[in-house]
Amino acid sequence: MLNEKPEPREEARPAGNPRRPARGSYKPRPETLALLKVSGNAINGLGETERRRSSPFFWHPPDQHPYGELQVVARTSSRKCPGSAEVFASAYTHPELIPVAADRRIARPEQLAVEATDFALAHEAGGVGIAPMDPLYVFDGYTIQEPWVIVLALAPDYERLKEVPSDETNGIGVCEIGAQYARGTRVSYALANWIRSQGYNAQAYPGPSASALLLIPPAIASGLGELGKHGSLINRQYGAGLRLAGVTTDMPLVATRPDRFGADEFCSTCQVCTNACPPGAINEQKQRVRGVERWYVDFDKCIPFFAESASCGICIAECPWTRPNVRPKLLSTMARRLGLDQEPAEP
Repeated sequence: MLNEKPEPREEARPAGNPRRPARGSYKPRPETLALLKVSGNAINGLGETERRRSSPFFWHPPDQHPYGELQVVARTSSRKCPGSAEVFASAYTHPELIPVAADRRIARPEQLAVEATDFALAHEAGGVGIAPMDPLYVFDGYTIQEPWVIVLALAPDYERLKEVPSDETNGIGVCEIGAQYARGTRVSYALANWIRSQGYNAQAYPGPSASALLLIPPAIASGLGELGKHGSLINRQYGAGLRLAGVTTDMPLVATRPDRFGADEFCSTCQVCTNACPPGAINEQKQRVRGVERWYVDFDKCIPFFAESASCGICIAECPWTRPNVRPKLLSTMARRLGLDQEPAEP
């Protein structure tokens, strides 16, 4: 039965973090609320019944959305944490893309997909998914010409991740997040340059700043996980908390398959992240967003806390799927309930 109760709250919760306020206890500062000039939920398409491209949002350049001043507060807050300025600087440091080689290497798409995957895994990626480009993967106002998306997953260290949120005395959590973004930058540019050396065009799309490419939709399509109630990807091997990077290319490839392992069904009854969220931004039910019924986090409640708290991540740290000692049991339980294989399908 899918309506079985989730594990008790006390089992699913990591060791207590005194920097985490209780749900409902957080009230944003008036000066922070004053910077939330327009509802982000409207920009994100909450309640819309027609499908459309996503609009540029909080982490795009400030001339593309109304949250530039709030973005500055968030960046300034996070950089006060010990070590965070240096680690995020490395996330924005990357080599130049090399010219595309004049001689194009010809090989079967299956072979090229294997080689691209092996290259990425050998250069810091924790997981790799491949999906054909969909116009809905591209933010409104941007253009991507390449027909393939390679999504790279970077898994955090759980013991460091669970230290979120960070503050001026403890920057472990935010530094761990920044370290994964830096890995994503290194591997995405390395892979893009390897593809270019084979005679094919490739563009890199690392975080944390957003650009043309949405990353979670092609990550789901390519088998890197399912969308969780907290709005983050849940991966069967690493849980929630993955940072993502992408590479688009015209190299002929073969898509990897979506991976259903029960995270979506588990989220429908689990309340751990909902109860852990200080501003109460995580809804208990799915909502319609740009024509699709899906899990959605209330932007207007989440972002002020995020900005004031040197980033957040409480929901992904608390998520039962993120806990290494809980995840195998969840996979087994959901496979049994849903009649699924415990191992992902082969591409």
